[in-house]
Amino acid sequence: MTSDSPTTVRPGEQLDQAALQAYLSEHAPTVGQLTAIEQFPGGYSNLTYALTTADGQTYVLRRPPAGAKAIKGGHDMGREFRVLTLLHQAGYKQIPIPITYCDDESVLGYPFYIMTRVAGVILRANMASQLNLLPETMHRLSQSMVDTLVSLHAIDVHQTGIQQLGKPDGYVQRQVAGWYNRYEASKTDDISAIDALFHYLVDALPVSPPPTLLHNDFKYDNVILNPDFLPEVRAVLDWEMCTIGDPLMDVGTALSYWSEAGDSAFRRSFNLTHLPGNLTRQEFVQRYSERSGRDVSNLLYYYIFGLFKNAVVMQQIYSRYHRGLTTDPRFAGLIAGVQALSNDGLRSIETGRF
Repeated sequence: MTSDSPTTVRPGEQLDQAALQAYLSEHAPTVGQLTAIEQFPGGYSNLTYALTTADGQTYVLRRPPAGAKAIKGGHDMGREFRVLTLLHQAGYKQIPIPITYCDDESVLGYPFYIMTRVAGVILRANMASQLNLLPETMHRLSQSMVDTLVSLHAIDVHQTGIQQLGKPDGYVQRQVAGWYNRYEASKTDDISAIDALFHYLVDALPVSPPPTLLHNDFKYDNVILNPDFLPEVRAVLDWEMCTIGDPLMDVGTALSYWSEAGDSAFRRSFNLTHLPGNLTRQEFVQRYSERSGRDVSNLLYYYIFGLFKNAVVMQQIYSRYHRGLTTDPRFAGLIAGVQALSNDGLRSIETGRF
């Protein structure tokens, strides 16, 4: 089992090491002298780098992709840094420790922040054939994932000051409208299924339970695991879409990533949850309900929202590729993913099944 290792920085995404060193020397001198900068290969949104220092320490730098604008819930480095800071101050242990945030774009050309690196394993979907993970291991890990989400939703947002991160009243309605607006702003092709999902989500709007902290992008490749005991989650990553709102929105998004053995190859390419031993989506829902005590009778709505949102995220990424703002070949076929996810959402509406 190997850790999630950084590699050579992709062309066009290099950092100015001299400018970064000058900034660190003034604003975060404890980081020390940089000796190497590498890039983590995973992820489709914000870019993540490994900074190695002369004393052998490794830190992580996060920055937005080229052509991205900071919007509420995405590519906002300052907000992501503030989330980590609030969670750290609240005593939440399953996160990297935030070090410094820079909003001066004259330094690197964009805002960025730096945090400690948590050592461990990140399970990415393309690793499936290499891992040979036992069904028992995957079963315990998938249970641990549900329990980690339950623990996130149990954080007292009022006692910790985290409630300042969002406005829970009307959250679901704003999310539905907001993601549709993002789709319209990044639209490249006519996909009628997206419009059909939007109208369903507007017409079937639920009454929300009491608000909690939401991660909003909870999946295997956003957690760091103990390499000696994979079911132990050491840290939760990628807090860029964290907010306060309806906890079932978080569950629905997690379910939309949670592929099963009978799903299409495209859906199975998202995650390792289709491997033998993992909980099914229905078992995920059942365990979440048992551990959290929440009513999940209307969770199909939230699952469909998760598919809708993921389709729009893919559309936004594909739009950057379509406009020539990135040449990353991983993005070239994402328009087919937009169609596939929106069609899966329509099927779930018709069948009433996850």
